[in-house]
Amino acid sequence: MTSSLVERAHEIADTVLFPAALAVDRTGHVPDSHWETLADAGLYGIAAPAEAGGPGLELAQIVEILETLAGGCLATAFTWVQHHGMLAALAASDNRALRDATVADAIAGQIRGGVAYAAAVPVPPRLRAQRLAGGWRLSGHAPFVSGWGIIDVLQISAGDVETGDIVAGLVNAEVQPGITAVTAQSLFVADASQTVALEVDGLVIPDDRVVSRVSRAEFMAHQNFGSRLNATLPIGLVGRCVRLLQDAGATAAADALRGEADAIRLRLDAGLADGSTLLRARADGCALATRAAGTLVAAHGGPSLLRSDPAQLLARSALFTLVAASRPELKRALINHLSHTEE
Repeated sequence: MTSSLVERAHEIADTVLFPAALAVDRTGHVPDSHWETLADAGLYGIAAPAEAGGPGLELAQIVEILETLAGGCLATAFTWVQHHGMLAALAASDNRALRDATVADAIAGQIRGGVAYAAAVPVPPRLRAQRLAGGWRLSGHAPFVSGWGIIDVLQISAGDVETGDIVAGLVNAEVQPGITAVTAQSLFVADASQTVALEVDGLVIPDDRVVSRVSRAEFMAHQNFGSRLNATLPIGLVGRCVRLLQDAGATAAADALRGEADAIRLRLDAGLADGSTLLRARADGCALATRAAGTLVAAHGGPSLLRSDPAQLLARSALFTLVAASRPELKRALINHLSHTEE
């Protein structure tokens, strides 16, 4: 079962996602059939442990699936990968009623979700939570929320104004009382992720929709795992560039880039126990993606300037990974790496 999920991911990336990637980029729309194909293949449930009804994949298998789909179509993969953050949180939730009501359908892809947790990371947080009788009242701003109009539910996180704890709750991904503005964010790549900015003022999350409440320290400790998964995006792009370089006859370049990606992957795994190691490896992975895409552009020559050439899409996609799911520490590491400076 687990090996077949990896095989299905490779097949879907090569026969469905990558052949359609240029059209997705041009139209700014991911076909509904993409989501249905991923659900039918069982790929909406890969983050769920066996005891929750999931496949119980090893980390290496999850990483391979994520990298593979990222190399197929970044817009599709970036939207889909956020479902797994929600699913993992629901599967581990102490809210048994909510868990029982949602996890099975989320595994099947019948409920499709996204996350808005980045606004809880800064100090002070961009999204704030205030305790009310029977629930929480959220206010603030979430600048980048992907999947609006695609996903069914959104796991939204905010900082408790009194304790600093991080509260996460599940809301329907639609305009509702308390969501005062939804503004489309026009992206230069992966625009088909349907990313929006949310303004929140008085959004109430009742206790029966609360996924978790943890200390800020515990919340930040959990970020290493999410950061490891986000690091699959640039490495997946490198993998696609390597294959296209091989097709273009640039075998030596392809082999060299593949070797660098393999080494970074090992460092990313080691970084799960060391946040600074993980951030440096993520920065190196993003930088490698930009170099790999640049190498492919050079290999394709003049045709890579055309919107019909996948090299230009991969080059823009690589730039996307420099800022997507970033943190101030990662930003500094990337600036130092790309400018060949050290602070």
